[in-house]
Amino acid sequence: MENITASELAGFGVGTLLLCATIAAPRVDSFISTSQRRSLGMCTKCGDLKMIACSKCKGVGSVKAGGPFSFNLVDDLYQSFWGGESNVRSIACTNCQGRGHFSCPNCCKLP
Repeated sequence: MENITASELAGFGVGTLLLCATIAAPRVDSFISTSQRRSLGMCTKCGDLKMIACSKCKGVGSVKAGGPFSFNLVDDLYQSFWGGESNVRSIACTNCQGRGHFSCPNCCKLP
């Protein structure tokens, strides 16, 4: 980069800012929702739902058989646009035993 213009420098700065905002967004959202729940007197983890979605299957209860790296763009696009059957086999999530959620550890404590 021999001669960098002010526009290019501004572009790099805006790109860096957007990347940082994208990376920080889930943590900021979690912080805001936790503080809102705390101010309303709700459970800070689940919001008084008494269950938390499984992080492995995202609350669905099943995962693709090939694991996390079984990404097939053509199959995913076909299924989302035309609603066809997927050729990828789904298996029950081993983390939550296919339920898609766990009991909240904060408000569902056993006496």
